[in-house]
Amino acid sequence: MISGGSSDPWYNALNKPFLTPPDIVFGLVWPVLFILMAAGALIVLDRAGSFERAVSPLGLYYAMLVFNAAWSFAFFGLNDLPLALGILVALWLLIVAMMQDFWRFAPLAALLQIPYLIWISFAGYLNGFILFAN
Repeated sequence: MISGGSSDPWYNALNKPFLTPPDIVFGLVWPVLFILMAAGALIVLDRAGSFERAVSPLGLYYAMLVFNAAWSFAFFGLNDLPLALGILVALWLLIVAMMQDFWRFAPLAALLQIPYLIWISFAGYLNGFILFAN
């Protein structure tokens, strides 16, 4: 809802790195990542047996979702590249912390987050390049 991709005049005018994927890649990758994120959280909840026992990893999961949305708003909504990069750094740290907490309940749940961590790392490269090239 926030990102217009290449149809957004502001985004379209930015100098972007050579490795910037086409819009279609984002549309394919994000649903898969959200499925993996949710699957990990559900596995943790199942292994914990109750929300109360899983409050720490699920709290990190929900915080991660908030930061994920905040990045889109900062980058595309506010066009604030430094803020967006700062949010990405915090998001990356939240994902690592969440993976550590997930691991205590179910290593598989943590391993399912590796593609997301890689994607956010790549997003950091893209955001950083765009910040310093514009």
